Amino acid sequence: MVRDYVGDWRLLALRGVLAVAFGVVTLVWPEITLWAVVITWGTFMLLDGVGTLVAAFTSDVVRGRGWLVAHGVLGVAAGLVAFIWPDITGLVLLFVIAIWAFLSGLAKLVTAIQLRRELRHEWVLGAVGVLSMGFAVVLVITPGAGVLVITWLIGWYAIVLGLAMLVLAWEVRRELTGAARGSSARPGTPHPAT
Repeated sequence: MVRDYVGDWRLLALRGVLAVAFGVVTLVWPEITLWAVVITWGTFMLLDGVGTLVAAFTSDVVRGRGWLVAHGVLGVAAGLVAFIWPDITGLVLLFVIAIWAFLSGLAKLVTAIQLRRELRHEWVLGAVGVLSMGFAVVLVITPGAGVLVITWLIGWYAIVLGLAMLVLAWEVRRELTGAARGSSARPGTPHPAT
């Protein structure tokens, strides 16, 4: 079951909404100061990390709990770095984001490979993993691209990541409603056609 890997679909959807909101904020106000980007990104990371840890420990996650915990701890740590050092330089923020994106992308890719027989659209999760790792490489290769370009990259990345989380949340919800319909039928009663 997909939820064994990703946890409660509501928390996953909330994390997706937060990622999209963060991305929209950075695209709507690209001229905001670096300090505002650091604080906004730190808030997003903290909320995403806490949400991931809650999913890891409160849902029926059986397989992949370690990946969820690692992803949650990484998010909380990245958020704390932003709040402990809010006057962080653009270059340091860039590398913190790149490390987080690469490691979380790797976790998503591994999870997608593990879910390939259980999830209808596992390629979405795998594609987001590859996108995250590619995003990290682009950030490291082009550190001097300028704050505006990096803000746009971060904004679009967050939107794509959030949309992928929403698709995955929808898949988990669909799986749960399908399982509930199947278990509510009495033995010998044909299941309703879907």
